[in-house]
Amino acid sequence: MVMKPPFEKIVTEHGATVLRVCRVVLGAHDAEDAWSETFLAAMRSYPELPESANVEAWLVTIAHRKAIDVVRAAKRNPLPVRQMPEKPAGDGVVGADDTGVWAAVSALPDKQRRAIAYHYVAGLPYAEIAQILGGTTDAARRAAADGLKNLRRTYPGATLRGDTR
Repeated sequence: MVMKPPFEKIVTEHGATVLRVCRVVLGAHDAEDAWSETFLAAMRSYPELPESANVEAWLVTIAHRKAIDVVRAAKRNPLPVRQMPEKPAGDGVVGADDTGVWAAVSALPDKQRRAIAYHYVAGLPYAEIAQILGGTTDAARRAAADGLKNLRRTYPGATLRGDTR
């Protein structure tokens, strides 16, 4: 009988990927909250997770739902500020010196941005992305391709892991 690894190992193994996905989908400001919420929810349901499950895809699915919750909450609770904050620094984000490419990614339509995040940042196959986004494998592939096309047009220097031009 194969036993599932302890949950702490799951966090260690997949935590960085989930955080990168949250940062791409939500931006650096809300990413850590979504990351925490993802792993709290995952910890609660981990005992029922089948041993044959793709843990990374499962975690990205949870992160996707938590990201949607963050976006919905932000729409309900706007926070007025007196003064705009200064341009954000890297805040420890890997590749933060590539602010132009991440600004271009954040300007993509929602489905394209998520497809880019789940495929090129988390490394998920299109079939699993389709399940997360609620569409077909071809639609997920098309969203990622359209996102890359838009990135190349708006930010010519954009290169993502696994991107073969």
